[in-house]
Amino acid sequence: MAVVPLQTKHTLRRITKDIPTSYRPSLLRLRFTCSVTTTTKFRPNREKLVVVNPPRFTDTAFQSTWSHRLWVSAGCTTVFVSFAKSITGGFGSNLWLEPTLAGFAGYILADLGSGVYHWATDNYGDKSTPLVGTHVQDSLDHHECPWTITERQFANNLHFMARGTTLMVLPLDLAFDDHVFHGFVSTFAFCVLFCQQFHVWAHGTKSELPPLVVALQDIGLIVSRERHVEHHRAPYNKNYCVVSGVWNKVLDESKFFEALEMVVYLKLGVKPRSWTNPNSEWREETEISKC
Repeated sequence: MAVVPLQTKHTLRRITKDIPTSYRPSLLRLRFTCSVTTTTKFRPNREKLVVVNPPRFTDTAFQSTWSHRLWVSAGCTTVFVSFAKSITGGFGSNLWLEPTLAGFAGYILADLGSGVYHWATDNYGDKSTPLVGTHVQDSLDHHECPWTITERQFANNLHFMARGTTLMVLPLDLAFDDHVFHGFVSTFAFCVLFCQQFHVWAHGTKSELPPLVVALQDIGLIVSRERHVEHHRAPYNKNYCVVSGVWNKVLDESKFFEALEMVVYLKLGVKPRSWTNPNSEWREETEISKC
């Protein structure tokens, strides 16, 4: 609020002309002032992103290659085949409740699985770790620069999970035809394949996301920015699940991951990275209510 003094347009003579002369000397000793108030638009007090000498990354590190696209195509194909077996089996048997419940179970367990995997890659291993070393390094880089995940191209971001999905689901497509079984497999595999894309959307703002994505986040079918943002606040050991995030509250309140960390430490003597604050000047913006 600002106070701005203004001069009156009217002279003192005009103001006092109807007042008896005997009273005017005292009035002349008065000081007439006028003030107006101006208001400025309220801006929410938000934590700003402070970037000091951000690490440079090459464009090729975030671009999709043909290898990435092929793996994503293979993963989508195997998931589609599993889903098709579930649908055709449902039509053939006229039994829909069982595969629907199986699909729901796959969706719920995929969120839990994403949390356990996310916890493991965030806290243990490095780029030399067999099979998942690349993803471990990506997780470390992501925690240093959370916003950069939105710069990755689609296949570049999904190819690692697509590779695992292909190798996991393809043998099941060839070996089994049971539609209830594939109701579970197709939903679980779909969520695993696309959990990194859900993760990307959880770092976007509502004004930038497609309306359908915002709607799915709002009703809780996929993880929202509100559910994920605590993961990037100290002590960086919460909200690991990135499919729907429905497990996050249960796991965090029960100290599930903290208990796992103690078991690993007592058995193997390995401390998780969450026990020490990351040495990073990068912070995720936390003003999320109207983004």
